[in-house]
Amino acid sequence: MLNLHHLNSFVMLEQTGSFTETALRLGIGQSTVTQHIQRLEKSLGRQLVFRDTHQVRLTAEGEALLGYARGMLELNGKVASLFGESRLRGRLRLGVSEDVVANRLTAILEDFIRLYPLVDLELTVALSAVLHQMQDEGDLDLVLAKRHVGETHGRLLYREPLVWLARDPDLILSRGNALPLIAFPPPSITRRVAQEALDREKMPWRIVCTCESLSGLTAAARAGMGVLVQPRSMAPSGLKEIPADRLPVLEDAEFVLIPRRGADAALTEALSSLIKAQIVPQHQRNAA
Repeated sequence: MLNLHHLNSFVMLEQTGSFTETALRLGIGQSTVTQHIQRLEKSLGRQLVFRDTHQVRLTAEGEALLGYARGMLELNGKVASLFGESRLRGRLRLGVSEDVVANRLTAILEDFIRLYPLVDLELTVALSAVLHQMQDEGDLDLVLAKRHVGETHGRLLYREPLVWLARDPDLILSRGNALPLIAFPPPSITRRVAQEALDREKMPWRIVCTCESLSGLTAAARAGMGVLVQPRSMAPSGLKEIPADRLPVLEDAEFVLIPRRGADAALTEALSSLIKAQIVPQHQRNAA
């Protein structure tokens, strides 16, 4: 019989690609994670994980085990929910901003579905301002989104600098005309921050691409169409950060969780705990 604790460490390791981060998320020691993987490999008689100084990745045997491991953990979660003392059930409507979805949401949703299989989770992806409006109208129970520095709504998770990004910063900035901006449509927070920063410095700008999907904006930026603004940790691959002395400094973005008044507190807190554990940088978790 395979140990479910060992499988849980294995699945989390695949998600994070790091023994250190796996230990942090599971609340156990890094040596314990290592022991779990070693004992799982010994039980199966196969090497499941490649380890070197640069990366952690699954072997072919590890990839083959992954689906079964997730299934076993999901089944265990269903049994625990059905017969456990604390059986969360009901409906939870989650709203998440587009840039968070593109970077960090998969593991959070996977864990929530596995841990609370009796909860019907509904996901809406939109711009932060749109999500706030939907929640005000009673359409969302929990929102994970950005807000401007100085605003007070929501539970602050962490702050992060917004940065200018481009495929070839030197080429973009050497054109000498209005700065080409790639941005979400209004009422995007990052769009407004970028435009206000340029206006303060009296730097001309023009919108060359508008798209509600970060994947579309990223494609335009990678093609060299213009400059994109994103939180630093969410910078898409293939783009370079433009040095602070080349364009105006941007204000930080704050990421917040906002439960709807009257929503099921147990459900919103269960998901909020997972989000905080997986999305907040380690050095900011105590502050959050």
